[in-house]
Amino acid sequence: MSRPTLRTEFCDRVGIEYPVILAGMGPVAGTGAPVATAELAAAVSEAGGLGVIGGVAYSPDELREQIRYVRSRTDKPFGVDLLLSPNFLVPRRKGRRADSSADKPALRIQLPEEHVAAVRRIALELQIDLIDAPRENEDMGSWVEEGKSWAGSQVEVLLQEEVPVFASGLGTPGPFADALRANGTTILSLVGTVRAAAQVVADGADYVVAQGTEAGGHTGRIGTLALLPQIMKSVTPTPVIAAGGIAGGAALAGVLATGAEAAWCGTAFLVAEEANQPDLQKQRILDAAAEDTVVTRVYSGKTMRNIRNPLIDAWEREGLMALPMGAQGALMRDLQYSIERAGRQDLLMNAAGQTSGMLTERRPAAAILEEMVAEAAEIFANGLPKRIKASV
Repeated sequence: MSRPTLRTEFCDRVGIEYPVILAGMGPVAGTGAPVATAELAAAVSEAGGLGVIGGVAYSPDELREQIRYVRSRTDKPFGVDLLLSPNFLVPRRKGRRADSSADKPALRIQLPEEHVAAVRRIALELQIDLIDAPRENEDMGSWVEEGKSWAGSQVEVLLQEEVPVFASGLGTPGPFADALRANGTTILSLVGTVRAAAQVVADGADYVVAQGTEAGGHTGRIGTLALLPQIMKSVTPTPVIAAGGIAGGAALAGVLATGAEAAWCGTAFLVAEEANQPDLQKQRILDAAAEDTVVTRVYSGKTMRNIRNPLIDAWEREGLMALPMGAQGALMRDLQYSIERAGRQDLLMNAAGQTSGMLTERRPAAAILEEMVAEAAEIFANGLPKRIKASV
């Protein structure tokens, strides 16, 4: 059987066969390890899409290993997704170790007592013995050289390894855009608002990824089909990629018909055999209906779509506003560690989008991609359904 044809200018730009991009999913399974590892990225790229490594949690040396692993599995293009939030852009100050004992008490003192007390109540309700998490290397800055930021050290690896595509999953590519472009790297930037789209274009993004609220993980408040055309209109002639709610051929065809250059897909690949997350969490996605996801700030302080679980429900009952990103993670650190030690994977972060309701089985990433592309290609090949009449 011949392979279907489904191409856009984005495919020609980056040298891939199909306009489907693996979302560069980091530690969205609560285990501390990225879901989109080199294994999953290589599988998607080899099948004709664009595999993207979720690189945020990797030290520079680990990231280099991941990049080289992809190249050992495929000779096709791939990318790396990093977070460019202020937390990762501030260089380490000379003469100060990021994991020094002097820093540890301050972190605890800065957390509001009402939030700390709420975490204790939640642990009691969930029957979790609260244990202090190890504090070694809790600051990513302790992994990099003096005077360099975490993100800067990671981007340095991308430049040295000549990675074809870079995606900023959070923040603006501005600090690194000139160097990346000079290196021949195509820059993608994820946004959830029209204002943010204008900002990343001004700061050097080659493609804007418009992510709707249907998406799993960190997400905004605007639906994909409302957000996508508004961003396309506001940033023209910069091309736009669609994200959020795309896990099948019909949705892929829909966003391409709307004018998107490609689809950024995460949830569809969360249940791939190569996805690096526990079997229980894959099964919870397969068992979920569309309404079983909820947007919460409990894990990171930013809005994040997850499969609902008892920890999320317990946090919501407390009625507290989440702390800012970074502080909220510090607040939840001991509880998260205690949950892992207790083997309660049902309470871990289980990021997934609303398309969970249409996923029914685990399959290789290549099979997921091939079915999506075949369905979309068939829709375009068949033209408009007979029930629709149109003319210009």
